[in-house]
Parts: sequence; structure tokens; C-alpha cells
Amino acid sequence: MSKVWEDREIKFDVQNIHKNLRNGERVLDVIDSVEDTKGNSGDIGRVIVSNLRMMWYSLTNPKFTLSIGFFAIVTMNAKNVISRLRANTEALYVLTSTTKQRFEFIFTDYGTNPAHFASIFEIYKIYQATALYRELKLRSAILTDGQLNILPQEQVYNQLSGIYNLSSDQGNLGIFVITNIRLVWYADANESFNISLPYMQITSVRMRESKYGLALVIQTASTAGNYVLGFRIDPSERLHDVYKEILSLYTVYSETPIFGVNFDRNVKEKEDDLLKIDDIAEIDVASSSEINSKFTMYLREGDNENRREPFYCKELGFAMEKLRDGYTIRDLWNVMGNNGK
Repeated sequence: MSKVWEDREIKFDVQNIHKNLRNGERVLDVIDSVEDTKGNSGDIGRVIVSNLRMMWYSLTNPKFTLSIGFFAIVTMNAKNVISRLRANTEALYVLTSTTKQRFEFIFTDYGTNPAHFASIFEIYKIYQATALYRELKLRSAILTDGQLNILPQEQVYNQLSGIYNLSSDQGNLGIFVITNIRLVWYADANESFNISLPYMQITSVRMRESKYGLALVIQTASTAGNYVLGFRIDPSERLHDVYKEILSLYTVYSETPIFGVNFDRNVKEKEDDLLKIDDIAEIDVASSSEINSKFTMYLREGDNENRREPFYCKELGFAMEKLRDGYTIRDLWNVMGNNGK
């Protein structure tokens, strides 16, 4: 299957990103009247929350968009703030980290619902609690009294005994379980020696010669450590049957992946619990060639960054750090939402 990047990466200004969902991705909630305060202050937009990420796009300039994968989120909290309209409202602070950079996002609620952002916290909590659907796990608590703990939506298709894991010189004998979501192996002698590998983290399944003879070889994705896992399955007829079964289930999963994040919005006016993108009304705006140049505004300053020299600010009446090039005192108030007043 194609690489799942939606829950791991941060994307800026990808046009119609909220409409181009990957297979298995579903919209779980839509939040209107939200401002991207740090990067697009003054632009009211819409937040789309899926089972993999949260997205924001401007309603005045649809080229301004954000995609924030749940895996990249470090912390998230809500605070009561004063909006640009001088009203009490709620702001969502999201700190993210990728392999290259850290970003901080601030979303301000201009709607009438006092608990606008509650669903984002709930969906993110569910995402964190369902890692077994999406992450390779080694030596984890996946069994109870010698039986695999079955996940919601998971179906066991085959369970084979006498399967050697070839991770050591002599091989370890154990049980191999094939489901619609993952492959699981655990040792007979020590159940804590186990592997839970979702199809989402598999890049290839092959049969290949090894020093133990013909073996089942599984390559994991870079997000799962780029491991090469080998299993000896005797006799060869049994190996071929298992190989075909895994390929079949892997193909089905690639078309209809199960990410494990299920959330009921309990919306009274709709019988359907999940919104479809087609149901979301779009505002017709003229096409614009403007490019969002505010990328650096999301960058979170590192703890080791050189401190700027303080100076006495006459406007504020106290000493403060010098502003970064290109910024004024009025810009600070605009970010806070008071338009410098």
C-alpha cells in the first residue's frame, strides 16, 4: 500500500487537502468559525478532523491550508483568551514535532459553541489509545492467558503453531496469527517475546531462500524501523498457502485500511454519525495567486536559540527582548487578536 503520511506529517498550503482523503480516512467532525491565529490572523476558516489528522483551511482564500497529523502532536491544550472582537473565547494551542522542525499552532474559536474544540481532544485521545492498529509493537502486552487480545473490527483468519521466528541463530518456535489488520507472532516458551505488525507498516511480503531453507520474509516500512522479518513455515505447501493468504489480506487492507479511530459525534440533525466531504458547503471565492509567506510564523523557537538583547520599549513602558526582523509591536497585538488597540 502507499505510504501513510497523513498522521505523521505537517503540510502547508496544499490546495483542497481536506477533499483529497486517502483510503480508510474518514471525516469525524467539522468545526466552523476558526481562525489560524498564528499564521493567518484575521482569516476565518474551518477545521476538519479525520481519524488521522486535523486540517484547517481559510474560507476567504482556500489556498491557505494546514494539515497536522496526530502522530506529530506533542502537546495540545485549550485556553480562554480575548478575541479580536474583545469577547471571551477559546484558543487551541498545538505543539508539534517532526524529524526536521517543531511548529506551534494557535486556533481561535469565533463560533457560538463554548466546547468547540472538545471533539479534537477526544479524537486525539482515541488515536493515542489505538496504536496497535498502526504501529509495530515488540514485546508488548498483546496476550491474556495465552490468547491474543482481539481488537475491535479485527477478525482472526488463521492461527498456526510450530512457526519459527528467524531473528536469532537457532530460531524461536512460536504461534503465528493472521488477522485482517495485522500479523502477530509470539514464542511458545515466553509469550512476552512477541511481534505485532499491522499491514499498514508492511512494504513487501516475499518467499526467499535463507540458511534455514525457503522462508517467509516481511519487510517493514521506514516508520517501523526498516526491519526484515523472517519466518520458517514447514512444509513448503503450508508456507505457500500462508504466503497467498497474507498477500490476499494485505491487498484487501491496502484498498480499505482500518486505522482504529472510531468516534461518534452524536449530531441530532443527522442520522449519519460521519460527515462526508460533499456535505460541506464551500464559499465561492475568486482564484488568487497570493502565496502564503507566513510559514516561519509557525516555527517554534528552540530552547537553545541565542537570546536577543533587551531594550526599553516606550510604547509598553518596560524592557523586552528585541523583536525578530520584520516584526513590530503592532504585529504582536495582532497575533493576540486585539488589532493593536
